[in-house]
Amino acid sequence: MEETKKILIVDDEDRIRQLLKLYLEREGFIIEEADEGLTAYNKILNGNYDLVLLDIMLPGMDGWEICQKVRETMTLPIVLLTAKGEEENRIHGFELGADDYVVKPFSPREVVMRVKALLKRSSATAYLETGNQSANVLIFPDIIIDHDAHAVQVNGQEVSLTPKEYDLLYYIARKPDKVFSREELLKEVWNYDFFGDLRTVDTHVKRLREKLGKISPDAEQRIATVWGVGYKFKPGKIES
Repeated sequence: MEETKKILIVDDEDRIRQLLKLYLEREGFIIEEADEGLTAYNKILNGNYDLVLLDIMLPGMDGWEICQKVRETMTLPIVLLTAKGEEENRIHGFELGADDYVVKPFSPREVVMRVKALLKRSSATAYLETGNQSANVLIFPDIIIDHDAHAVQVNGQEVSLTPKEYDLLYYIARKPDKVFSREELLKEVWNYDFFGDLRTVDTHVKRLREKLGKISPDAEQRIATVWGVGYKFKPGKIES
């Protein structure tokens, strides 16, 4: 039997927490709550959650700071909840390591849909069907992607990636040298239409390159920009 997933809902509005709790518990999730930032941060560090729904505007410690601090040590999925729907705020959330972004007022059913999609994507055993069992481990000169373990190593050193960073890398590495448009990556990796917010992809590519590049400049260059189109993964020897 599949293990029941545990979710932390962080929002200073009791009405929103109870609404989300009602809908998520109907789907079989275990729900815990927090109504201020510091309590939420301590719960995240010690609660062994599978996903966090995190409001940005919180007393004590805001969602931006919580997201940034959590990403320093943990990779669990984070969905931001906020009334700030402008593009720059969405991009800032992704830059801090958030995996998705829900703008208030929202449909509880939509939140449930995104939670399920994100948990599915972050599972080590549930991803897009490839029809090729050998794709469970992808091996390149300086990068090994072990999909069963959901792990990435660069020159023997493990790289800590968020669920969406991992999904993006795995998706493009499965088909080396194939050029993927930003629109395709939004649809297939995020499983959600961001209404043309193509900078979501650019932001995650930037973060991926930075993390890979800290260990190997060649690994960083494997994610290549194809100007005017999108991105591709370069599998062979990287030319200096």
